Amino acid sequence: MRQLFSFILASCAALAAQAAGTDYTQGVFIVNEDWYGHQNSTMNYIIPDDPEGNYWHYRVIQAENPGKELGCTNQFGAIWNGRFYLIAKQAKDGGASIMGGRITVADAHSLKIIKQLENIAPDGSTSDGRGFVGVSASKGYVSASDGIWVLDLDKIEITRKVTGSDNPNGPDGKPNTDPSGSLYNGQCGSMVLAAGRVFAAHQSKGLLVIDTDSDAVTDVISMEVVQKDAGIGSVVAGADGNLWVSIAGGTDGRGSALPYLMRVNPITLDYAVIALPEGAYGPSNSWYAWTPDAFCASENENVLYWKGGANTWFSGKYVFRYDIDTDECTRIIDLNDDDADWKIYGCSMRVHPLTEEIYMSVYHDFQDPTYALRRYDAYGNLIQEYPMISNYWFPSLPVFPQSKTTAVVLPTVDNSDGITEYFDLQGRRVDRRTAAPGIYIERSGNSTRKIMIK
Repeated sequence: MRQLFSFILASCAALAAQAAGTDYTQGVFIVNEDWYGHQNSTMNYIIPDDPEGNYWHYRVIQAENPGKELGCTNQFGAIWNGRFYLIAKQAKDGGASIMGGRITVADAHSLKIIKQLENIAPDGSTSDGRGFVGVSASKGYVSASDGIWVLDLDKIEITRKVTGSDNPNGPDGKPNTDPSGSLYNGQCGSMVLAAGRVFAAHQSKGLLVIDTDSDAVTDVISMEVVQKDAGIGSVVAGADGNLWVSIAGGTDGRGSALPYLMRVNPITLDYAVIALPEGAYGPSNSWYAWTPDAFCASENENVLYWKGGANTWFSGKYVFRYDIDTDECTRIIDLNDDDADWKIYGCSMRVHPLTEEIYMSVYHDFQDPTYALRRYDAYGNLIQEYPMISNYWFPSLPVFPQSKTTAVVLPTVDNSDGITEYFDLQGRRVDRRTAAPGIYIERSGNSTRKIMIK
């Protein structure tokens, strides 16, 4: 009864905050798988430095869109040019009463849903969602169990598939809960836009290099250069300008990780394999029940972070920090040292693009609906813990509206006279003198940068 009362109070507080107008550009979003078999996915929003301690705003998509929900097992979210793209594996959970979508597109400022697509494949064939990457103001890519699809961002419609990205196994009719089916073999996962091309993780092929003009794969870097039968985990963009790839122990999705990283030059496609020191685990991967992986890069410092352990995806106790410049790999978090018996859930760990702080979701056990968000500094020192109301959240991914990858496309004007202008994170002009405190874009001549207005 006490848990129910707390839940009602928190829900009422969240709805009241929405009515008052929540600023969704300053905090952090947490995309949740939520309770598979019982309800659709959800998304929470946290303001980590709220002066009154009103940190959490729960189920913000439902709060801003009464009668609408996300799809089932929504693993991925990304903000691109003022819109929030949320990708789910299926359109509706079997225990839910509302049809969501494999693709949900919302306004990144208000979270009002603009459009939802029940299916990814235009012919309605099975194509379970994985990730999204923005390519231009009018085009994005959606990775899926059967390849990579081109999304028209103006019409919010799938137009075609990226040539060469197909799942080589084809459909086999097995249900999406069967890990031996084609849905979990030969799928596409994480994607990065770099040097005018998109680089994508393909479970059976390796790192795909995609020409974004022709929407076709031009090159493939196989992970067998690391060792025979090695596979790819995921790919991230480092602040050093290179791509960084995690290495799986195979392509069959069993989840083993190898103690190596691959560095790829996105322009020349030259690559190097870097062996991690003894005692360091490689980044955990999860193809058998795909997630974006807890492998991430700082946007400002030449540093990588990841979760790793002996049991790969289910090892949620260790966080490693890799300094690209010094080639040093250090274990900075060991939750075995914590009396609270926390574990990192799945892929739910990312680095804040402004503060370099690590945000990660922790839990005790799959059967325990007790969760919290933890906030650490860049060296693994705990800053604050944020308990959550009781629910089987199964958090997937922190999303930062302050990230450089939100890629606000500013209005095109003749600005050769060097006039300085200011825009919010949705690309709207603001007056710096009257703007509310927060993150803004400053444009002077042909240069742009993100700044903090206090």
